[in-house]
Amino acid sequence: MADTQYLDWPFLEPRHRDLAASLEHWAHEHIDDSPHARGQATDAACRVLVKQLGDAGWLRHAIGGIASGGHAEAIDTRSVCLIRETLARHSGLADFAFAMQGLGSGAITLHGNDAQKREYLSRVAAGSAIAAFALSEPDAGSDVAAMQCAARREGDAYVLNGEKTWISNGGIADFYVVFARSGEAPGSRGITAFIVDADTPGLEIAERIEVIAPHPLARLRFTHCRVAAERRLGDAGQGFKIAMRTLDIFRTSVAAAALGFARRALDEAVQHALSRRMFSHALADFQLTQARLADMAAAIDASALLVYRAAWLRDQGRTVTKEAAMAKMVATESAQQVIDAAVQILGALGVVSEAPVEKLYRDIRALRIYEGATEVQKLIIARELLKDGTGSSGRKDEEVN
Repeated sequence: MADTQYLDWPFLEPRHRDLAASLEHWAHEHIDDSPHARGQATDAACRVLVKQLGDAGWLRHAIGGIASGGHAEAIDTRSVCLIRETLARHSGLADFAFAMQGLGSGAITLHGNDAQKREYLSRVAAGSAIAAFALSEPDAGSDVAAMQCAARREGDAYVLNGEKTWISNGGIADFYVVFARSGEAPGSRGITAFIVDADTPGLEIAERIEVIAPHPLARLRFTHCRVAAERRLGDAGQGFKIAMRTLDIFRTSVAAAALGFARRALDEAVQHALSRRMFSHALADFQLTQARLADMAAAIDASALLVYRAAWLRDQGRTVTKEAAMAKMVATESAQQVIDAAVQILGALGVVSEAPVEKLYRDIRALRIYEGATEVQKLIIARELLKDGTGSSGRKDEEVN
């Protein structure tokens, strides 16, 4: 059982502590013995997990709007982070299933009209519809302005042509929130967001992509795909802002998932160190082991402080571009180090296929890349520092020159 003392930190409220305790109990009952854990195919397992999460009410936290089935009018970032951290400790795929329901429908929560929210969000919350977020392209990942997928207006519809790739839930989603270049202005100002149902003529799954931590992933192709103008999200040309606002909600939760992976790795390492005998001593008796465990614990607490600071600030209505980037960068990089240390402590047991720390080793690697690679987070942090002219002291540049 992971350390839960952080739940008493002032960033969190009693309702968050109750949420964490309830989800921990539920996860023990349902996730640890999920179909995926028993070897079910990834697509089928993901569908089952989405339905389980919906039936239990956890997906209500991934959307906003009580009338649409949400837990509250606005998404509570701290709740999302606690849910992702807890699920990640139990199952990387369960965390993925929850996160993608939120990310895939986040633009509808933020910018959908009443009809769009009624049609899609209640089904997302119930787990009866699977959502996906289609932003990345073969030559446009972190550089969203390089997007080539085009949307041409034709009367009461838009016609989409182009490709999207690395799309999570690709192949099993019931609908995709798709971003395409509509041409109102150059660069990022000429992008528009659309809701595209999976059965829309002209949309096909061009390729299923297999990665080291299995989850549904695909390349999409749009060929004269006609989408009604009423499926447009927000105003034409506002797609980039919609995408960034959506990512800002969930970027901190990526850090929380990394935190969950790291906590599970530390638990596994501690238990092994206490039980493994070597030279008539427990592995935990050796100072080298103790030093490594200390480094792991300190890295986890440092990450948690950044994660829940960013989540708390966003729930106070603050802009958290820099804080979320810091949390994502530090938590994912630290988790990679913690998990690697756990593998080393477990020795040969750490590299046995499907053993807990071996799965964690595969799960964590992608988190350092998606929703903004570590290098991109560094650029974001530096840009925000330079934009407002302050350093860590908070003083203006001209005051220290």
